[in-house]
Parts: sequence; structure tokens; C-alpha cells
Amino acid sequence: MSAYVILGASGNSGSIVADSLLSKGKKVRVVGRDAGRLQRFVHKGADAFTGNVSDPVALTKAFRGARAAYLMLPPITFREDQERESDAIAQAVTDSGLRYAVHLSSYGAHVPEGTGPVTGLHSSEQKLNAIGGLNVLHLRAAYFMENNLAAISMIQEMGIFGHALLPDLKLPMMATRDVGNYAAKRLLDLDFSGKQTRELLGERDLTMAEATAIIARGIGKPDLRYVQFPYDQMEQVLEQMGMPPKKAAVYIEMFKAINAGVLAAQEPRSPENTTTTSFEEFVQDVFAPAYHGNPSLRSAS
Repeated sequence: MSAYVILGASGNSGSIVADSLLSKGKKVRVVGRDAGRLQRFVHKGADAFTGNVSDPVALTKAFRGARAAYLMLPPITFREDQERESDAIAQAVTDSGLRYAVHLSSYGAHVPEGTGPVTGLHSSEQKLNAIGGLNVLHLRAAYFMENNLAAISMIQEMGIFGHALLPDLKLPMMATRDVGNYAAKRLLDLDFSGKQTRELLGERDLTMAEATAIIARGIGKPDLRYVQFPYDQMEQVLEQMGMPPKKAAVYIEMFKAINAGVLAAQEPRSPENTTTTSFEEFVQDVFAPAYHGNPSLRSAS
């Protein structure tokens, strides 16, 4: 039985894909840099493959003989790293002869430049599209609900939710678990051919002001309000959180692209691109537990 290869298996969406396939009795090969973080999948019957996503030789070994793969770039460090990683993945897909892949991309990946980290996903899509014989489905996922977890310390220390995004701009927001569930289903079905894209737009569009109001109710802070920060102030906040200035600037570029409507969904909302988890459910299941003391939940990938 050919294996399904999962990149980023210890991350939010990759872990859902791996668990889903394992629960169906499928042969799964989980790939990651940290062998320790892969052990929980090994206990469920997966094969662990320790390797770096920027190493095409290691990835080729991981992909060889696979039925299909879940492809994703790690959370961005720098744009140059994104290019190196997508080069390695594309090279490994080519050299291994992989036939099917579901690739985690982002809404807005149709835009070639000026969208921060999403520019790297546009580039990754293009590289995979250039591979003859590869059937690839690019999942252009909405703004992750988990991105809002970064505001927890600000809410606790300052009593506000501050961000650079416009307060009243409707955004498609989705839970990473819905990405994982959707990707797992498409990997099982392999019902795509050639080069395809599918936007995933979450349960509904929300403004940051609306999201903040839902968070306020969920954590028992009814006075919590959303404050739009100027871009330079937001950049300082990101750097204070530990981001290198170069990385912070990439995120500011993305926020500007969202505010300007450059980074926006292209598909009309439909049953096919609408996912199930509401923002209220996300706050109840993930945000509130993280806010009230489970720091392991405070990340997204």
C-alpha cells in the first residue's frame, strides 16, 4: 500500500491531515525537522521521516513511491527562505515522480507580488504548476482564525485588541482544522487532475471589530475593543513580539494588501468553499482555553 506523505505534520493543519488518514487505516509518512514532535504519529502507526523542507534530496526520498502528498511551506521566516523551500519541494516532486499533491496556499495567491508571505505561495503554486505529470490541487485558504491568538498577551496586558487591519473590512476567516479535514478528504478521493485551485473561505466573512466582539464575549471581557494601529506602530509590536525587522516588514506588506483589497477572495461564496467551524466555536474551543492559560495553543501553522 502506497503511503501518503504529510509535510508539516506537527503543525495545525498537517496534524489534522495525518490523524485523519491514520484513522482510515492508511499508510502515512510524516515529515518534519523534529523527530520528537513526530512520535505521536508513530504511536498511531505512521512512519516518521526527519528532514528539512529546504533539502530536495531528503524530500525526494520521502516522496518516492508515495500515492499522494500534502505540501506546505513552513511558517515564513524570510521571503528568501520561502523561495528556497518551494524550489526544494518542486525539485523533489519532479525527481520522485509524485503524481498527486494537495498544496496549502492562500487566498490572494493569484497576485504575483506585493502581498507579503502570500507572494511566496504564488511562487510555490507556479513552480508546482510547471511540473508535467503532477496533478495538484492548490487550497487557497482564508485568513486563519488562529492568527488572532497572537493578540492574547496584548489583551491581557493592555486590555485592547490592536492590529493594522481595517476595523470594518469583511474578511474570510477559517479554522486550520477545517483546512486539514478538507485536505484529507481530497487526498483520499484524489478526485482532481491537472492544475486546480479551490478557495476555502471559512464559515462566514467577519470584520476585525466583529471578531473582537465575539472574543470579548468568549473570554468574559465585554469591554474589549478593537483598535486599528498605524502600520509603523504595528511593525513595532511585531518586533517587540520577537520578529526580526525584515520579517515584520513582510507581514506589514500583507496587511496593506488586505486593507487595499489586493489580497481578496476571487470565488463567490458557495457550499463547496464554505467550511464549518464558526468563529464562535473557534473562540470557545481554542481562543478562550489559550487565553485562560494553555500557552501551547498560541500558535498557527
